[in-house]
Amino acid sequence: MKTFKHSLFFIALMFCTFTAKASDGMEEYFYSSGKIKVVVAVSAVVMIGLLYAVIRVDRRVSKLEKKLNSNK
Repeated sequence: MKTFKHSLFFIALMFCTFTAKASDGMEEYFYSSGKIKVVVAVSAVVMIGLLYAVIRVDRRVSKLEKKLNSNK
């Protein structure tokens, strides 16, 4: 469970520290063409996928730790 908390903290820290800086007018292009919603949706799906993967790995590790401790 400790790993899960650390993983959530790391993901929250990533959200807080990454700032979107527009270079070469990219931000204006995405807003004017209406593609900003697609960019946000894709990045949200990627982040949700990463969170899901971290949770699955944490659960597997927890199961293995319990199994290892019960064998002793």
